[in-house]
Amino acid sequence: MWRNIARSAAASCLRRSRRFSTAIPGPCIVHKRGADILHDPWFNKDTGFPLTERDRLGLRGLLPPRVISFEHQYARFMESYRSLEKNTLGQPDSVVSLAKWRILNRLHDRNETLYYRVLIDNIKDFAPIIYTPTVGLVCQNYSGLFRRPRGMYFSAKDKGEMMSMIYNWPAHQVDMIVITDGSRILGLGDLGVQGIGIPIGKLDMYVAAAGINPQRILPIMLDVGTNNQRLLEDRLYLGLRQPRLEGEEYLSVVDELMEAIFTRWPKAIVQFEDFQMKWAFETLQRYRKKFCMFNDDIQGTAGVALAGLLGTVRAQGRPLTDFVNQKIVVVGAGSAGIGVLNMAAQAVSRVAGNTGASPNHQFYLLDKDGLITKERKNIDPAAAPFAKGPGEIEGLREGASLLEVVKKVKPHVLLGLSGVGGVFNEEVLKAMRESDSTKPAIFAMSNPTMNAECTAADAFKHAGENIVFASGSPFANVDLGNGKVGHVNQANNMYLFPGCSFYFRWHVASRC
Repeated sequence: MWRNIARSAAASCLRRSRRFSTAIPGPCIVHKRGADILHDPWFNKDTGFPLTERDRLGLRGLLPPRVISFEHQYARFMESYRSLEKNTLGQPDSVVSLAKWRILNRLHDRNETLYYRVLIDNIKDFAPIIYTPTVGLVCQNYSGLFRRPRGMYFSAKDKGEMMSMIYNWPAHQVDMIVITDGSRILGLGDLGVQGIGIPIGKLDMYVAAAGINPQRILPIMLDVGTNNQRLLEDRLYLGLRQPRLEGEEYLSVVDELMEAIFTRWPKAIVQFEDFQMKWAFETLQRYRKKFCMFNDDIQGTAGVALAGLLGTVRAQGRPLTDFVNQKIVVVGAGSAGIGVLNMAAQAVSRVAGNTGASPNHQFYLLDKDGLITKERKNIDPAAAPFAKGPGEIEGLREGASLLEVVKKVKPHVLLGLSGVGGVFNEEVLKAMRESDSTKPAIFAMSNPTMNAECTAADAFKHAGENIVFASGSPFANVDLGNGKVGHVNQANNMYLFPGCSFYFRWHVASRC
């Protein structure tokens, strides 16, 4: 009987331990010795190995004699980081950001346990370094910054070999995979193989902020070439020197990779990140019912934006049911902009109690050619549901400018996902003062920071203090005068409060 009880208790504990990948494993068998351990960031503890472990693992003589505790190593790194901050005062932001990224990356290459401890404890300071806005700068310079590989690289030259290649990854279990083809990195365009910085940075954020087990993550770069001529001519470029694959040839490569991934790890989650618009929608529709996957630009950004839009309704002092009456102008008809409109349309349908409703007539979509209407020739199929008919745009024409649309529509929300820095200029922001809402919302969601549609300071200066401002990148505190300052604080939620602005995903800035 006791044996059965023990077996039942053990099974129960096993079930509990399998529930989350964040469960702390017990002691592990190390199949390495000597210098191989010191060169493996998973096992390396630097000078933290006690003498007994140095003897067992063949490390005696390979390290300085003093044993330094984990806490001491932590303090030493933070001291080095603060010293770097002092020594780079007055230097250009890009130089400082890359210097900070390098020191963190060196730690990541050497000791992953210490790296993630530092990251978790200082997420507010380090999030802008390992991800946006610094990650854009890193991707632009990745071939020159490259020191050692991280993640996996699959290319068009590997067609027919991906099923065997996937087993080269050392982890037996993988829970989360972020994959990019580098075709549309943030608002920077085609960066080819250098886009690997995005999956790496995104997964580090998931580990630090969401508690995902760092041993069960995998960043993947799918290199199908690049159409960026500057990269093709760069002697340091690490990717394929060929134009991007197109059509069925492209899809066959992605098909093979997806089959390989889910053959080895059938329960993994695959996130598609920064694919150009035509492939973002195509791959989402192609795989969403077959594999556990999603597209972050279409669905992830849309989910965060919808939370902000619904929070804006409350900030405006209106019930959520009034969301159906929100006039929303979206600037940017790429995968993110259309993804936001699709999800907003679904929300409108649910709020209205009619799941079969068509996209709300209160949505206005603009691209580089202005307002999209049904008169547009060669309109993209994904944008077609949001194109305005002649009866819906009295006083506006096909291709109307953003300023014309804002003045005529007087929107409750002006949302930018255009990747064009400063497109919300002074005239546009001042026009938002005439919004039909007493507390209009301005969402400048493009990143990195230089691609944001406007800054927080410009929004409050030109559109007025009584606005809701949201951005995809962090901004400095805003002095609103009369003792009022917009403070930026780390937040664990995405609720909006009256008269507030917030940094999507990681920060909230509230007026006080």
